[in-house]
Amino acid sequence: MESIQVRTADGVRLFGMHVTVDRGIDDGREKDLAIVLAHGFTVSVGRPHLQRVAQRFARAGDVVMADFRGHGRSAGGTSAGDFEVLDLDAVVRWARDAGYRRVATVGFSMGAGVVIRHAALAPTSSGLRPVEPVDAAVSVSAPSRWYIRDTVPMRRVHWLLETPSGHWVAEKALRTRIAGVWGVPPDWPVAVVGRIAPTPLLLLQGDQDPYFGAEHGRALAAAAGPSAEYWELAGFGHAEGALTPALVDRIAGWVATSVGRAGTMRQ
Repeated sequence: MESIQVRTADGVRLFGMHVTVDRGIDDGREKDLAIVLAHGFTVSVGRPHLQRVAQRFARAGDVVMADFRGHGRSAGGTSAGDFEVLDLDAVVRWARDAGYRRVATVGFSMGAGVVIRHAALAPTSSGLRPVEPVDAAVSVSAPSRWYIRDTVPMRRVHWLLETPSGHWVAEKALRTRIAGVWGVPPDWPVAVVGRIAPTPLLLLQGDQDPYFGAEHGRALAAAAGPSAEYWELAGFGHAEGALTPALVDRIAGWVATSVGRAGTMRQ
């Protein structure tokens, strides 16, 4: 595991990690696949549970991840999923520059919405847009739309995002600095997910998700069209915190198969 730094297109400095493990491969394929993880709101790459997830994914391909702006050690303030597409784009660019032939993104919660918007090359509210395409994308526990207040956890999230006292709690207790409320909201994930095809896309939603219920996954799957794959998991909760080693392995297997298929399509 090594520390990395990247700079976004709008000049924000991000800190992250490059995770590799010995997979017993010595045939020149060690730079074949990078899996870029995109964490959720108030999470950071230093969290033990995300590091465990990263180590598990690294059994299938090297992992690259960075704190989104306003999170952990990274500069700036979070825009709750808008300008974070530029953050993800910078990490994907780092992986390409490091020599990885294929790059897949896997996002959780806020990061899942970012993965969808990045794979669709959707612009931020300012008009800046990501430019680095990916070979496959995985969304775990994504919102299909913004301003969700129909669950208690999301009402708490909105309190954090929209009130001075919420900003103070986010910074002091959760190490998350909030930039402020949106001026012009970015496109909803459900509005752009249909642009991702033919890039392989996996949408995963749990029927016990306390933030974004299964209706969000179903809406995204319907908008994505038949080329996307949708897993609605019984008993699964929310995002990276609910992942089991077996589910990580299942997702990693889908990624490995899908990037091979994407490579074939490009030939």
